[in-house]
Amino acid sequence: MLKFYYHPLSPIARRVWITLLEKGLTFEPIIINLNGEQKKPEYLALNPFHHVPVLVDGELRILESLAILDYLEAQYPTPSLHPESPAAIAKMRMVQMVTINELTPKLPALVLSNESPDPDEATLQHLATLLNFLSEQLGDSAYFGGANVSLADITAGTAFPLMTRLGIELQNYPSLAAWYERIIARNSWQQTQLNEDAFQTWKRWLLLQIKRRQRQRAKAAT
Repeated sequence: MLKFYYHPLSPIARRVWITLLEKGLTFEPIIINLNGEQKKPEYLALNPFHHVPVLVDGELRILESLAILDYLEAQYPTPSLHPESPAAIAKMRMVQMVTINELTPKLPALVLSNESPDPDEATLQHLATLLNFLSEQLGDSAYFGGANVSLADITAGTAFPLMTRLGIELQNYPSLAAWYERIIARNSWQQTQLNEDAFQTWKRWLLLQIKRRQRQRAKAAT
């Protein structure tokens, strides 16, 4: 049986969680508490970089969410979460990488902005550029992969709920707004989304990580 090491607060791990559910795979969920358990020898033997998620399939151990998604699609191809044409494949990976490189790193800035009376204009402008780009990629399609949900939708769709709950509205992006409502209505999203208490816990955890890194940088500069 597949073993899935994760934490439910992690949007990165949630990509894999949703993919497992969308494919209807049987797996053993193993929660790794991020208060130090990820640095214990037992987990470091699985992931020496002490991150989640990790997927174990028999003797095979896979780190990094995109590698796990690619493996699940190749090893368990039905139902397919991968478009067929070269152009659609390129779009899928492009949406994934733009989400990972341009959206996810801005979530800490949004959390900090929520704690400040002054908006972070640079972050807001960056996200407006991102949303315009994703709107263009989606076009009139139901999903980024066309008529069917794909790994692009899963990757973007695990970051969007956090972004919108941090105050970014989609009313100026009607196609994205419709896509978002379509995505979060799926059973896999309903089973994995954070309730309000969990969302606030995630925010507090992220703020602690930000402050810890700020202290480390300040110490290194002295």
